[in-house]
Amino acid sequence: MNFWAPFKICKHNLFCRKVVERMFYLASCLFLLTASSSLHHLDATPSSTLSICCRVGVEDCELRNMVKLTMIARVTDGLPLAEGLDDGRDLKDAEFYKQQVKALFKNLSRGHYEASRMSVETGPYVFHYIIEGRVCYLTMCDRAYPKKLAFQYLEELRNEFERVNGTQIETAARPYAFIKFDAFIQKTKKLYQDTHTQRNIAKLNDELYEVHQIMTRNVQEVLGVGEQLDHVSQMSSRLSSESRIYADKARDLNRQALIRKWAPVAIVFGVVFVLFWIKNKLW
Repeated sequence: MNFWAPFKICKHNLFCRKVVERMFYLASCLFLLTASSSLHHLDATPSSTLSICCRVGVEDCELRNMVKLTMIARVTDGLPLAEGLDDGRDLKDAEFYKQQVKALFKNLSRGHYEASRMSVETGPYVFHYIIEGRVCYLTMCDRAYPKKLAFQYLEELRNEFERVNGTQIETAARPYAFIKFDAFIQKTKKLYQDTHTQRNIAKLNDELYEVHQIMTRNVQEVLGVGEQLDHVSQMSSRLSSESRIYADKARDLNRQALIRKWAPVAIVFGVVFVLFWIKNKLW
């Protein structure tokens, strides 16, 4: 059906066509003006929209590439002293990684560590820890998180923890005795969340703080070394115990051999002595 068919009934159909075309033209102009005004008001040009999307992507990436767990423990016995209470709530398998941290602390308490600063890879994450003053400060981050920032984060925790609780560390008798330190952990963690802030960029560019020489190991390797050392220690203890038992048995055998060798001689001398004494008494 022709669009202009209804207007054929009109005597002045050419005039009607011109009027309708003019109306469509005015309506199109009004729509374009309204849309342009809305875009200008929202600053939603294609380039700005792309920029917003990019910023959202960066922020989302930054939220993923951040500190996941933070724990502090005494090295001498592995006693946990403080922990980030909000850590791990949005982390899948958080309890699994916390168990790995406790296993690491257990190894450290037995002296199973090669350096006072180390990075330990576990799945998509990395444990970074430093040991100072018989205290281990550990954090777990995404692998993409800068290693330098992770260790500077731990250094800030160490400085404040020693300043506030340094005199009470050795006397702490219960787990998480310094749980109030969580407030400082959360505050400091927020400062390190965005790696593109001017503050963190300056820290990344700090040439005086180097982390290239810090060793990186695999968590299974580290825990496996601990288990192997435990096995060797158990074998050594067992061998030491068996050697003591063998030494005792050897002394018993030597004693029995001496008795068998000298007992007849002692008996003969005893009999002779008794006879000599009786003779003197009688005569």
